[in-house]
Amino acid sequence: MSDIIVIGGGIAGLSAAARLSADAKVTVLEAENALGYHASGRSAALFEQNYGLPSVVALNKASADYHWHANGGYLSPRGFLLTASADQEEAFRKDSETLGAPEIPLARAMELVPILNPERLAFAGYHEAAYDIDTDRMMQDFARDVRASGGAVLTGERVTGINRKGTDWEITTTKGVHVAERLLNAAGAWADRVAEMAAVPPMRITPNRRSMARLAAPGGQDVGHWPMFFGVGETWYAKPDAGALLVSPADEDPVEPQDAWADDLVLAEGLARYQEMVSVPVTRPIATWAGLRSFAPDRALVLGPDPDEPSFIWCVGQGGYGFQTAPAASALLADLVMGRASTLPADVVAQITPDRLRR
Repeated sequence: MSDIIVIGGGIAGLSAAARLSADAKVTVLEAENALGYHASGRSAALFEQNYGLPSVVALNKASADYHWHANGGYLSPRGFLLTASADQEEAFRKDSETLGAPEIPLARAMELVPILNPERLAFAGYHEAAYDIDTDRMMQDFARDVRASGGAVLTGERVTGINRKGTDWEITTTKGVHVAERLLNAAGAWADRVAEMAAVPPMRITPNRRSMARLAAPGGQDVGHWPMFFGVGETWYAKPDAGALLVSPADEDPVEPQDAWADDLVLAEGLARYQEMVSVPVTRPIATWAGLRSFAPDRALVLGPDPDEPSFIWCVGQGGYGFQTAPAASALLADLVMGRASTLPADVVAQITPDRLRR
């Protein structure tokens, strides 16, 4: 028997399990045969402290030290470049201020990303303090911490039933039955379905599809040192990855929980927007895929015990911020579960805990 069972083996579940394992025996149940199969395995993997709602930014900033120093650090330089055409000046000014990306000379932007179209590019803003995250190593390190504390991380354990047995939770999976005093729901897009199985009211978590294409390095150039670059209003973005270029339409289309795939029409529209800002023709994608970004109605994370059923714990609604917030979000969750005071400001905690959505 475990003290806490965590449903979900993505970054949310693994980081929460690792933090909780210092005080409890924890078992992680992942439905797929690999950790981080869905949203966590399809992340843009960028750490940028100013990105997101105020509560997300607070978690980002509280996570920075961990990202830099834990286990040798997980960050490497990337930077990001905001691009805009002449008719997008107002939107550019707004995004530049919000993202902390001050305007730079167009010649400097062309040095950073040589394929930008000089006939289209009219404004550019640059923010150096954005970093790639070694997402796979981070997940594996959190899983290692769980096991080192005597817990278990199990894959291929799809949950088929949840019942109360006295004061305990009995979780039936495709491989057996697990029992624990507390149940932590880190099921991402499937979070409300887990809650319904447990007879706990849902949090109205909505999965949104984000499509992605991998393109060969434009013109055979070395893209490794390029920043991430994108259009105003986040209508598309491109990011170097393993010698290729990832391009996304930055779509956010509500869908049912699923093993997501790219929407070809949406992807084509996004690639067309990207094409307008670059001078090299878009080639046939090497591969396409999609991930699910899941949000609560107010788009803030949902962390902590359910207000009506405290032994049922929420760790959901990460949206696109799962990796960059994971260190601080998991520490906050452990504090809430174990009854400790958080180091985060009270007003930030109030924007994240589940009771705000039950008022």
